[in-house]
Formats: sequence, structure tokens, C-alpha cells
Amino acid sequence: MKRVLIIGSGFIGQRLGQALREAGLTATLSSRHRPEGLGDAAWLGLDASRPGAIAQAVAATGAQAVVLVHGPSDITGCEQAPEAAMALHAGIATRLCLEVPAVRKVLISTDNVFDGQAPGYDEAHAPCPANAYGRAKLAAEGVLLTADPGALIVRTSLVYGYEPRGPDRGWRNFFMVVADTVRAGQPVQAPVDHWNTPILVDDAAAVLARLVPGGTAGLLHLAGPDRASRFEWGQLIARSLGADPGLVRPVERAAGRYACRPPNACLRSLRLHQLPELSGLSISGLAAGAARLRPLLEVSPR
Repeated sequence: MKRVLIIGSGFIGQRLGQALREAGLTATLSSRHRPEGLGDAAWLGLDASRPGAIAQAVAATGAQAVVLVHGPSDITGCEQAPEAAMALHAGIATRLCLEVPAVRKVLISTDNVFDGQAPGYDEAHAPCPANAYGRAKLAAEGVLLTADPGALIVRTSLVYGYEPRGPDRGWRNFFMVVADTVRAGQPVQAPVDHWNTPILVDDAAAVLARLVPGGTAGLLHLAGPDRASRFEWGQLIARSLGADPGLVRPVERAAGRYACRPPNACLRSLRLHQLPELSGLSISGLAAGAARLRPLLEVSPR
């Protein structure tokens, strides 16, 4: 398997495309609009909700595998438009199965398929979505697993990493928001009661680049080794940059944009370390992840 079509050209999709190319595969990103800063990466304009569009894209690229990492991924926005979220996530999964049943199918899903009442969740836990985004992703999971027993569903925890500024970047990942704010000497709020197992996007992409062309199927959880509240993590980010950790101000999850998230958005895996194709790979903890990102931040404008 040498050719992969990635439906979604955002933060995770771009890093995955890069990792696949570094592994010797041909990866084509696709989305409605070409994202800023894509460089010379192969990209295809695609409205995946249009009938026949996925089949045409697969034919044009010769893709033997398709990865769904498309939006909408704004969890608060999905809560305000649940029907649209369901139509796009479950609807595009349905079109993928109908239009190109023979390709390898991989869905990047979410920790929001759980309600967050337990401290953490592995693949054996029964899902109970926390919000409209989680319900839409869970529906997409069901579509793929019902139609194709060989499909792979990868649920990720909070993915973070370096993202440059730009006029169309929108809301960036939590690490970058905290890093930019405290480097400017400004305070930033972080919930004390919202727990995650964050994973560095480069580590997630490295794992996925080995799994996408392989034969692993079913459910798989992909998360970092450290469980931390956003407040604790925010203070770690500040300290790693030599900034005042006191600039990270504690708030309650219900007080802001995280209100609709599960309180414990934490994943662990029963399968990940048993997969032979992942031999030799490791996933950074939060301190190591911050150290890996520091050189990029030091050359980035504040």
C-alpha cells in the first residue's frame, strides 16, 4: 500500500501527511479550501459531502487507503449545530463506505465519545458521548465498523504541538494558546477540573503513519502517558518556557468554552503496546513534549 488520501487538511491531517511521506508513501491532503502554509504538499480540492466526490478523489489519486480526519472539530460549535455535525461526520463515513468499499479505511475519532465520569477509558469501555461532537464521531465509528470489519478507528486524546500564527488559523491548540499568551506576559485561564492525556502531534502522526498502511483493525486508543488538568499542564508549559506560572489562572470548567467537554477526557490503551508495527516508537510525556517544542517557539514571533 503506497498511496493514501487524507480527507481533512487541518492540524492533524497535515502532520500525518508529512509522516506518511517521510515513510515513503504518497499522501494527498484534501479539503474544501487549500489551507495556508501547506507548502508543496500534494493537495486536492474536495467537498466530501457531495455524492460521488470521494470516489472521484480516490480514482484521481490512486489511493489504496483513506483517512478521515475532517471537521467540524470545534466542539462548542458542534454543540450549537448538532445536526450539521452528525451529517458531516456520519454522512461522510457513509459515503466513503458506499463509494469506495474496497479501500483501507481509517477514522480519527475522539475521547468525547465518553462522558468523562470515570478517571480514564480504554478500548473495552462502552461509549457514552459527552456532547454533540462525541455523538457524531461515535455514529461515524459505527458506520465504518458495521460496513467494513477491516476498518481502523483511532480515538485520540487532546492533540497538541507547534502551529504558526496566521490570518485563517482560527483557534489553535491549547499548548500554543498558553505558550503565546504567557510569553507575552499576559494571563491565561485554564480549568482545574478538566483532565486530559495529551499527545504530541508528531508522536500521534508517527504512530498513525505505521498503522494506516497496515492491517490493524477495530478500536484503538492513542494518548500520551501523563494525566493532567489543563491548569497543571498550563503551569508546566509556562515553566518550560521560563515564564511565570502564576500567569496561568485557575478557573472552573463550567465557566468557559470547555463546559461541554467531558471532565475526564483521558484515554489509555489495552492494544497499543502489543502491536508489532509500533515496535521502537515511544510517546513523549508532557515535560518531554514541551522540551521538544521549545526550539520551535524560540524562533517563532510572539
